[in-house]
Amino acid sequence: MKTWLDKWEPEDDTFWNSNGSKIAWRTLTITTLTLILSFASWFMMSVIAVKLPGLGFRFTKDQLFWLTAIPGLAAGFLRIIHTFILPIFGTRHVVSFATAIKLIPVIGIGFAVMDINTPFWVFALLAFTTGFGGGDFSSYMPSTSLFFPKRLKGTALGIQAGIGNFGVSVAQFVTPLIISVSIFGAASQFTSIDHKEAIVVFQNASTQKQHEVFAALDPDVQARILTNVKKTIIDSVSTAIKSEDKVDLFTSLPLKAKAKAIANANPKMAEKILNDISPNNTAVNNKEIYLQSAAFWYIPFLIILSIVSWFYLRSIPMKASVKEQMDIFSNKHTWYCTITYVMTFGTFAGLSAAFPLMIKFLYGDFPNAPDPLVYAFYGPLIGSASRIAFGFVADKVGGAILTTITGLGILAGSIILVTEGLVAPTSMEQFPLFVAVILGMFFFTGIGNAGTFRQYPIIFEENQRQAAGVIGWTAAIAAFGPFIFSKLIGNNLSANGTVNQFFIGVAVFTVLATGINWWFYNRKNCEKPS
Repeated sequence: MKTWLDKWEPEDDTFWNSNGSKIAWRTLTITTLTLILSFASWFMMSVIAVKLPGLGFRFTKDQLFWLTAIPGLAAGFLRIIHTFILPIFGTRHVVSFATAIKLIPVIGIGFAVMDINTPFWVFALLAFTTGFGGGDFSSYMPSTSLFFPKRLKGTALGIQAGIGNFGVSVAQFVTPLIISVSIFGAASQFTSIDHKEAIVVFQNASTQKQHEVFAALDPDVQARILTNVKKTIIDSVSTAIKSEDKVDLFTSLPLKAKAKAIANANPKMAEKILNDISPNNTAVNNKEIYLQSAAFWYIPFLIILSIVSWFYLRSIPMKASVKEQMDIFSNKHTWYCTITYVMTFGTFAGLSAAFPLMIKFLYGDFPNAPDPLVYAFYGPLIGSASRIAFGFVADKVGGAILTTITGLGILAGSIILVTEGLVAPTSMEQFPLFVAVILGMFFFTGIGNAGTFRQYPIIFEENQRQAAGVIGWTAAIAAFGPFIFSKLIGNNLSANGTVNQFFIGVAVFTVLATGINWWFYNRKNCEKPS
């Protein structure tokens, strides 16, 4: 079957109306459907990681953040590769192969979660392979840019990127539903601890019983449990009792601090402790789930779409070697566009990866703590929808003004998160505003993602092959967003239990990126109005 089209002239109205439009929209439909699965499989570890401790995996907080960070690291590197392979292999081969290869992470993760003895390095390796899905964007989007005339590029790119981004919400929305369904393998027992009921357990238990149970634990386990208590409280109690003995410290802790320390421990360990103290307690909740289904459900869709891609996609005859494509790096606007896209898509992808664990570790200590997966999917959903909606707006008013508006929105959100104490919370009363501000930031990232992708074909209008390359390159660097957000947020939380420093950094970077966009692309008499 023929792979390469004989010619492609989308700016020729006769060619476009006779045959070009049909091929372009068919290509957009197929590649967008595959891109949904790309984003969904890329972010599936961010929702699976939240559930691992409840199954008995004894991963630390830092390790869990690593599992959500690694897919972003992988996607960034793989997007660099995808940036240059499209002119070499063409749309048909790239999309077909990229869709099929995602079977590796979905099958691998499905089997890994069924065995609680699976080591962390295996999960880390599988998390890296989920980056296959994240890498696709840097060849799919340039492909779409080449298939459409200039007047429709913003709309086409907005549709593909926006609907493709829905894949993040698909992963975060489907997971809580699908894990109750058996696709393959036996159910696992998921354990969670009710913080309020844990307080009751300690309230009704004698100090002697608490001392006896905690003393029976391995010293390393004792130390890990005590790390869940603020250092100021530990120091205060140690001074009061004139002892640094771990058992004495634990039994002398204030009631709420003691319950929090246990509730934040590995759920299986917390279950053992609470059951030893009070065998008939109501703090421990167990239910059967099929976490492997969160990975296995992708398999039939990936197989079908890889076959459809092979038989129905064609490639545009515009070949170039990797060396020839390197010319984009001699243009200063490649670097400016990279900075603005890190602000828009980097923030979208970073928040998408980190949002569930932020909810868990910032607000999970409080009574009536929220389930992260109930809220997590709303952010990517809103960001994806605004990207689609504002793709049409970008074609009318230009992309630069939308990128500037996005910068102001992200800046405002970061300032509110810090000044209102939303990422250093003291009660659940702050949670609704926290969610509202994060969702607002997602909304603005969608506007910016639509704006930036309208800008690039205009900024590089003298060479559309370069424009496609810049789209791929900027997307590659922005794909490091999940890695940057997850690691830095995880480091902040481990160091002091808040994320204030991180969002101060986001605010500073946003000022820089917005300033660059306004100076070069948005102000009156700017160098490249777009």
